[in-house]
Amino acid sequence: MRGTRTAVAARAEGVVKAYGTGETRVVALDGVSVDVERGVFTAIMGPSGSGKSTLMHCLAGLDTVTSGRIWVGETEITGLGDKKLTRLRRDGIGFVFQAFNLLPTLSAGENITLPMDIAGRTPDPDWLRRVVETVGLTDRLRHRPGELSGGQQQRVAVARALAARPGIIFADEPTGNLDSRTGAEILGFLRRSVDDLGQTIVMVTHDPVAAAHADRIVFLADGRVVDEMREPTADRVLDRMRRFDARGRAA
Repeated sequence: MRGTRTAVAARAEGVVKAYGTGETRVVALDGVSVDVERGVFTAIMGPSGSGKSTLMHCLAGLDTVTSGRIWVGETEITGLGDKKLTRLRRDGIGFVFQAFNLLPTLSAGENITLPMDIAGRTPDPDWLRRVVETVGLTDRLRHRPGELSGGQQQRVAVARALAARPGIIFADEPTGNLDSRTGAEILGFLRRSVDDLGQTIVMVTHDPVAAAHADRIVFLADGRVVDEMREPTADRVLDRMRRFDARGRAA
């Protein structure tokens, strides 16, 4: 098993996540096992309530599991203490969400390096320059968020996630607040971060067009992994999503 873990950036084994007790108990994840391959762009899809965001939050250490085990890299985070988990999230994981979560009083450049500044780490100047060039922000680093478009702000958020060179980046509906053209640009940046920078990305999305930028899609329904797709296209993904019945199970 150890040799397998070195090939993946994150791993879940038999993960169950339940909320409430007794008659009010709701199972969001029901025995999920999945590997996130290193250097691969993975999308997680499924109907509303399928558990896709819950799975991402558990893999990222943002939520605890009811049972099962999770690794990030070589570190098992199941039961990890708060201090060690906080350090792992800070140093080994990047996050991109729908909300840009930028500090309005800081410039774009300062927002990008903020997590490293808080951790007392000095950015690698060559890597930082590559990241900024990849997301097309070279001429916007001195601008504050209020002086940037929504797409530019999300580029800053993507660059911030990449700048610390984490082992894995989790993106939760990263284009959800953007128009289609700007969303396509952000997805292109994420794609290039995998192809050109060797990054590992896990993205939760409901959009077949967004998912088509990934190398691999993991489909969830009723809190279970029900299918997987390699080299997806938007048409193939849309066809697969249509095959979920009204209960959210695979048809």
